[in-house]
Amino acid sequence: MRESDHSKSAGGRLLSPAGRANDRRVADEDYASRLREAITGGQFLPNERLIENDLAELLGTNRANVRTALARLEQEGLVVRERNRGAHVRLISHEEAIEIVEARAVLEGLTARYAALNATDEEIAELRGIMQELKGYYEAGGLLQYANVNVRLHQTIVRMSRHAMAAKLIGMLKSQSVSFQYRSILAPGRAECSLKEHTDILEAIAARDPERAEQTMRAHLDHAVEALCRVIESGHGTWHHRRTG
Repeated sequence: MRESDHSKSAGGRLLSPAGRANDRRVADEDYASRLREAITGGQFLPNERLIENDLAELLGTNRANVRTALARLEQEGLVVRERNRGAHVRLISHEEAIEIVEARAVLEGLTARYAALNATDEEIAELRGIMQELKGYYEAGGLLQYANVNVRLHQTIVRMSRHAMAAKLIGMLKSQSVSFQYRSILAPGRAECSLKEHTDILEAIAARDPERAEQTMRAHLDHAVEALCRVIESGHGTWHHRRTG
């Protein structure tokens, strides 16, 4: 086969058109993932403008790839794009933040129930590994790292549940926006309670006890709502609401 019939990737291998399309999707997701991490890690604040030229320099790419990444994050609810005004980090209102976590309590209670019914031994071992990471960050005082691993733990339980509709609805809630904007894990005493609650959830799933798994997850997220309300009332732990430009 002639080399002209295919294009080479950055690694030098010959690619079919389908292979080139797959590489393109991987590259697009990488840019979106890196921008997502910059936003959720606090490099950009809620309501802060996202300037394409600056993002292109940050990501080491061009504005077309930046626009693709912004479109992906707009779908996830992290970014808002406005015609003739560009993009900015989405700001979640206090009321919406509370409603998101309340809805999560119902949906993730359901996924915890189904995780107890459907999880494999390997998946439960995976969950125990994530719990060890949580414990390590808690003991080291790395609460923002704890919060990031906490997101992964919840996502893992959703995946283990094999409940496609619940997973779809949870994905639509944009709960990651609440996590990075409000930082309720920083509320006094919240991390200690959170660690115990996650341990209870894990043990219920490992025991294949769907009733207890659902109850412990609901209780955990009900407590998260309470912590969020305290953070909102005190004004501590949230990012300052500002918009540049």
